[in-house]
Amino acid sequence: MRIVKYPSRQFEEGVTHFCGRPESNRDIKSVVGSILENVQRKGDSAILEYTAKIDGVDLAGGGFRIPLSMMKRAKQSLPKSDLKAIKEAIRCVEDFHKRNFPRDWNEKNIHGARVGEAFSPLDRIGIWIPGGVVPLVSTVIMTVALANIAGIREVTIFTPPQKNGSVNRRLLAAMALCQVKEVYRMAGVPAVGAMAYGTETIRPVCKIFGPGNAYVIEAKRQVFGEIGVDLLPGPSEIMIIADGKARADWVAADLIAQAEHGLGGRVFLVTTSKRLLDSVKIEIKSQVKYLRHRATIEAVLEIGFLAVLVDRIHQAVKVANRIAPEHLEIHTEQSRWDRLMRGIHNAGAIFLGNQTPTVLGDFTAGPSHVLPTGGAGRFLSGLRLSDFFRRTSIVEYDESCLERARETVEAFSRMEQLDGHRHSLRIRLQDKRRESNGG
Repeated sequence: MRIVKYPSRQFEEGVTHFCGRPESNRDIKSVVGSILENVQRKGDSAILEYTAKIDGVDLAGGGFRIPLSMMKRAKQSLPKSDLKAIKEAIRCVEDFHKRNFPRDWNEKNIHGARVGEAFSPLDRIGIWIPGGVVPLVSTVIMTVALANIAGIREVTIFTPPQKNGSVNRRLLAAMALCQVKEVYRMAGVPAVGAMAYGTETIRPVCKIFGPGNAYVIEAKRQVFGEIGVDLLPGPSEIMIIADGKARADWVAADLIAQAEHGLGGRVFLVTTSKRLLDSVKIEIKSQVKYLRHRATIEAVLEIGFLAVLVDRIHQAVKVANRIAPEHLEIHTEQSRWDRLMRGIHNAGAIFLGNQTPTVLGDFTAGPSHVLPTGGAGRFLSGLRLSDFFRRTSIVEYDESCLERARETVEAFSRMEQLDGHRHSLRIRLQDKRRESNGG
């Protein structure tokens, strides 16, 4: 843990160090660019080569695609408690996101013309589900559930194989419960290449969704423009704003939970209380002892934990807006929640009160847990239903509306020296005048 005061030069140095985007380094760009180029050029053979090299799995005999029968068996093999949890999470996510379903609309503008918007779901999407430290069953739900609400016909999932070549059965069961029919196993960067360019056996998609490590993020960045990508979500982040009355054991538990996601993660604690900081350090050491991913958690907390001491709790608003964390928890007296929340504009998701740990958002609360990281919360929002739609503007003028727009169109044509634009309107009005004059 590194402790800095706010405001101070040490705080700015700490933020620069902790919030930099390591995925942008030249080595990663070069490696990713080479893999993508080979996938585009060699197709399936390149994917086989890189999956063997990266994941240590030879897929030459079994192919990339997971049979539907395997997904069905995976669903049938899960305990009832796991199936119940997955179904409940699907329902919560669907209930939340149905509320912002984009609707077509039409209105009259000042010329009397009809203007509006029409929304249509994307034709075919690809979703990357990381393997990494643990099987991210919840990420299947937090992406596919939105695609299903949107009405996307072709949803494809790409995920890395296990060492034996299979895919974790809990992941497959969640995919089956989300009605996914097309699932491929392969390494991350080659998967992005397959989604973007297609291969002999895999058709390209319109847009890629899902979180990933530094290499997957860079791959998505490099194919953007060839196809669409979502918000480039990277390693997990959490910030906790806590006053002196916060429970150190709960704060420590929530920091540990996000550090559990793996290397590259960042955790931030902003508080007015040095005593709380000391207590949190003790609690972390105590709580992490018997956890399955102790080594991973300790590694993240060793290099990715920044504590910020403020004189007044409302200074935490400026700290939060400067860092733009993926998850933000507020552990203060309830009377302070509204003021803090109104001031914080740069956070992926805000969790109010010490009874609302981030793990609820990770698994089941409702909003998608695919959120901006690495400071991108300053200009991006979390995954939402509109990300799965194309928006088309609709404009309809008749002759009378055209006449009302004439002066404005001609003025802009003069200002921008675009005679062809003016002619495009005038030729219609001239025809109208000839008709009114009898030919």
